[in-house]
Amino acid sequence: MPEKIIESEKVFTGRVIAVRKDRIQLPDGGKSIREVVSCADAVAVVALTDGGEVLMVKQYRHPAGKELWEIPAGKIEAGEYPLHCAQRELEEETGYRAQNWRQVYSFYTSPGFCTEQLHLFLASDLTKYDQKLDQDEFIEVEKIPLSEAVQMAGKGKIVDAKTIIGLLAADRDIDK
Repeated sequence: MPEKIIESEKVFTGRVIAVRKDRIQLPDGGKSIREVVSCADAVAVVALTDGGEVLMVKQYRHPAGKELWEIPAGKIEAGEYPLHCAQRELEEETGYRAQNWRQVYSFYTSPGFCTEQLHLFLASDLTKYDQKLDQDEFIEVEKIPLSEAVQMAGKGKIVDAKTIIGLLAADRDIDK
């Protein structure tokens, strides 16, 4: 049974997120508060070379306080289709375009407090073009064998959830 919103208050609106506080009625009639972070949906791309390597990006993530290995990803712009966003993000962050695309999953990143849904794509048949980073992006791109990247995740060297999900999905997909 869904919760019913009784009252909603905007707490903060920023460039990337908005925060609201919802007063809700629970299924048993009780009342509670839910804090909700609203943000655009996003995409992530596992881009595989013909040699079985995955394109990985390394960048400093301020909330984590360190550099992280990740698959290319980004926010979907208003009116943009997830596939078009994935294609744009792959080229912007890595300088590659892919001929073959397949969406494998869509999932909520943190459904306990955030509205963001992430669409995960597998991409292959890559061609190198020019990287087109945003002004505030500083990204190192590296090709890592998929099996090695999966091992890095298992050893805690890759700690980004979308990346771990993407690597495991690609590894499972290749084994079929």
